[in-house]
Amino acid sequence: MSRETWKPGNMLYPVPAVMVSCGRPGEKPNILTVAWAGTICSDPVMVSISVRPERYSYPIIKETGEFAINLVTKDLTFATDYCGVKSGRDVDKFEEMHLTPVPVEGISAPGIGESPLILACKVTEVKPLGTHDMFLAEVVSVSVNRDFMDEAGKFHLNDTDLMAYSHGEYFRLGEKLGKFGYSVQKKK
Repeated sequence: MSRETWKPGNMLYPVPAVMVSCGRPGEKPNILTVAWAGTICSDPVMVSISVRPERYSYPIIKETGEFAINLVTKDLTFATDYCGVKSGRDVDKFEEMHLTPVPVEGISAPGIGESPLILACKVTEVKPLGTHDMFLAEVVSVSVNRDFMDEAGKFHLNDTDLMAYSHGEYFRLGEKLGKFGYSVQKKK
């Protein structure tokens, strides 16, 4: 196998592209697209997002100490891209993309009604890291779209047609290849 070495770069792909909603009381809420979001702890349930300080949403999140992570689907791809290239200083992204701000338990920032799953987050720490600051946050509630729940109350996240971001392009998640632990599962 022939290999080539490149200068350091962020090539950890694919990643979830998410729409992060935030807002100050009495002002129009905003949406920021983030591809640098992730799980950091399961107890307490914590996530992180990394945001450039010059972004319009940065001071909103820093001052309010809260935001909502909205998972995105194939149908939300155009809005996800738009919310990542347009600034809330110039446009009302909820209005322009015909998205519905919805209340989310535990925070005053709205979620996006069209998202299949919304994580309500309260910031616990802001870590300046260089070009981006990382917001570490505790998940205080999860809101799910009932359209993806079965009669037994199970939520089917993988039926929502989730989208991912890889090296400047958006992809629809595809074929299931296995499940956690299948490599060591006893054969029947």
